Amino acid sequence: MSKHLEVDAEIEFEEEFVVGLKKVFEEMIVFNQILGLKITSLKPRQVTARIDMKRDLIGHFSYNRIHGGVISAGLDAMGGLAVMAAIGARHMDETPVQRLHRFGKLGTIDLRIDYLRPGIGEYFELRAEVMRLGSRVASTRMEFLGADGKLLSTGAGAYIVS
Repeated sequence: MSKHLEVDAEIEFEEEFVVGLKKVFEEMIVFNQILGLKITSLKPRQVTARIDMKRDLIGHFSYNRIHGGVISAGLDAMGGLAVMAAIGARHMDETPVQRLHRFGKLGTIDLRIDYLRPGIGEYFELRAEVMRLGSRVASTRMEFLGADGKLLSTGAGAYIVS
């Protein structure tokens, strides 16, 4: 994934911000908990997460394939997370708590998912980056990869940020 958003890649988030954002995405958004979405990296330019395959996520029982809705919901969550990381990086002058409160205004406007290959595997890696962060709308690009690193699905999203 290329780096289009002009955000200072050297920014290191405070532990309070990282812990808070993980709590919001992994615990407070209960649906992400059902998906088993676990954040693995939270950087200003890119966020990554993992979903471990489990019986509850099967979409095609004959092949043990992950449900397309899980892919879509996971990539949507990752797009939102990438936007929050970019907003967090843009407003480093605010406290971590102030930046976390900005999450309340975030919402998905548009989401496109392309399913490229069947989602079969023990776990999946999800990546997202912000292409453009405007004052009202953010555009993102996301990837859903198999345990072997193969690209299984891609996504593009638009999010309201104010």
